[in-house]
Amino acid sequence: MGGLPARGGCGLKSEHFSEVLEAAGLGAGPAWVEVHPQNYMTDGGPMHHWLAAIRDLVPVSFHSVGLSLGDPAGCDRGELERLANLCERYQPAMVSDHLSWSSLADERIPDLLPLPMTAATLAHVAGEVSRVQDRLARPILIENPSRMLAFAADDYEELDFLTKLCCRTGCGLLVDVNNLLVSAINIGLSPLSWINAVDPDLVGEIHVAGHSVEKHGSARIAIDDHGSPVSEACWDLLARLLVRSGPRPVLVERDNQVPVYAELAAEVARADGLLAQEMADAA
Repeated sequence: MGGLPARGGCGLKSEHFSEVLEAAGLGAGPAWVEVHPQNYMTDGGPMHHWLAAIRDLVPVSFHSVGLSLGDPAGCDRGELERLANLCERYQPAMVSDHLSWSSLADERIPDLLPLPMTAATLAHVAGEVSRVQDRLARPILIENPSRMLAFAADDYEELDFLTKLCCRTGCGLLVDVNNLLVSAINIGLSPLSWINAVDPDLVGEIHVAGHSVEKHGSARIAIDDHGSPVSEACWDLLARLLVRSGPRPVLVERDNQVPVYAELAAEVARADGLLAQEMADAA
């Protein structure tokens, strides 16, 4: 499942618009960029000016945070229409969203909340993913969640749930390596077992990021804040995943405490280095 180059990319932030555009014009910047389309759901303005200019030079991926695929009433139809209009306008190389919910009735919640891994949830989310793909006339990717908790009534392990979702709908996986580390701390998920078991053909994109850890007495809670550099554990797991999946587009996410462009570019270059090494090893 393609459209993006198997190279390092970065989340496009307004702080870096001019530097990313300049670097892209010289062929020296990230090979692709990713945006949250919700930040561009307006008719015009400077955000669109910059995105259009950058999109003319490098591929753009849309990483949605607003469809709320797990909402019992179904995904937000208005949000889906706005996303479809943006896709028509920019023709992104990839579209993705999350295995989560963030709305209930008329209430919008500024978070990506977990879902129980049950047969009923699988049937519901599969229907909503199919609805989105039909409207966008393209397959999408679904990201593995960063989990604070597991539900006692779960019918499936996480990867089994996601694999069945892909089989039912034709969607692919966006594997967030940092989310595996967060879930390892919070619910005891084994990142290495997850990576060793994933079907490589389902992996369409990979994310790496940082997280924070809070201590509450003897307990530790990992927070998926994307506010720190990519950890060494995350880089190590990325290298293992690339052995399993082969080269894939790898995005460096940094949504909070956004660093200077040179620091972000260095992490993108490190991702490119791992991708180049994997391609060399496979040759």
